[in-house]
Amino acid sequence: MKETKICVIGLGYVGLPLARLFSTKYPTVGFDMNQQRVDALMTGHDATLEVSDELLQDAINNHGFVCTTDLEKIRDCNFYVVAVPTPVDEDDFPDLRPLIGASETVGKVISKGDVVVYESTVYPGVTEEECLPVVERVSGMKFNEDFFAGYSPERINPGDKEHTVEKIKKVTSGSTPEIADYVDAVYNSVLVNGTHKASSIKVAEASKIIENSQRDVNIAFMNELARIFNVMGIDTHDVIEAAASKWNFIKLSPGLVGGHCISVDPYYLIQKAQANGVWPRIMMNARRLNDMMGEYVGQQVVELMNLKGILVKDAKILILGITFKENCPDIRNTKVVDIYSMLSRYTPNITVYDPWANAEHVMKEYNTPIVNTLPDSKFDVVILAVAHKEFIGLDIKSMLKENGLVYDVKGILPRDIVDGRL
Repeated sequence: MKETKICVIGLGYVGLPLARLFSTKYPTVGFDMNQQRVDALMTGHDATLEVSDELLQDAINNHGFVCTTDLEKIRDCNFYVVAVPTPVDEDDFPDLRPLIGASETVGKVISKGDVVVYESTVYPGVTEEECLPVVERVSGMKFNEDFFAGYSPERINPGDKEHTVEKIKKVTSGSTPEIADYVDAVYNSVLVNGTHKASSIKVAEASKIIENSQRDVNIAFMNELARIFNVMGIDTHDVIEAAASKWNFIKLSPGLVGGHCISVDPYYLIQKAQANGVWPRIMMNARRLNDMMGEYVGQQVVELMNLKGILVKDAKILILGITFKENCPDIRNTKVVDIYSMLSRYTPNITVYDPWANAEHVMKEYNTPIVNTLPDSKFDVVILAVAHKEFIGLDIKSMLKENGLVYDVKGILPRDIVDGRL
């Protein structure tokens, strides 16, 4: 087999770290439709902060890593990896357009004997039933005769500097036994903890979709417990700590479920299950419950304000954090905006402070203003919504007006300063 030359299509949270890693072992080109993104990466900086400037510059300067929007520069590759988003539409129906577009791109450049591997999270069957027919149509070649395929689901956790792409164990698969071995060997060559070779592409696709669906269901259970115990006047976190003293209790916490994985991917399996005549009640109820939690937090805050005698109308409120998780700039599908929207019905005096988020991006995506520096003001309410490291140890009491209120969504603040928590 000829020397492996890799092209990673889609240079976001998933594609860029993978491309950078592959470049340490193979000639690698990163392809993206966004010229602005490509230009920024070639200066040696990743705005998502998933790849450090040091590692990115090393890949460019010492390993020949190149990012491009030019199809001609990826035509001589022979191992194409598709790592584009798989969103849902406004009705929570899978939107395969990015995948179809990426498949068309592959079809324009793929050659005889080449391999295309999909990393995007999908329901079982998308690779072989939706994507590869597009590659066939555009290229004029026959799948599993002229070109081959694999699937290796991404396991990127944005902001996580411990479970980085080179350290995670990757699931791999291929369209023939020989290609499965080849795909597995390519990934294995750059991973510290190796791979798990699945028996088929559909099995690999299914394994990824249940990873996130399982987490969604588990968190929904904790959120349901929080709603029950809050009504009963019992602290949910105290209950969890007590239950966790049993050796086989799985310790999880209630919280907001946002981002591009847990809050989106289950819809792909839900849709496919329904298409096959199965009504996935647990997953559907989990999605519904988790999507309501931002609104619920807002309602809890209003209730506590009333109980404490704080006038809700025109109250000054500070929300700490807007990203979907701590210590990363990712604002995709953040549920903090639901807290903001709910409280905005009562007061226009809401300040959102997040040192990680891009204010311009937040305004464009959610029409919500934020600040990147801590405001020097006094507030009626402070809500800790995201557990950024900058918020740990903040003197929150000094930010409050007399008789002010603190609500802790994450359950990390000292108990003696908190009036309510999820």
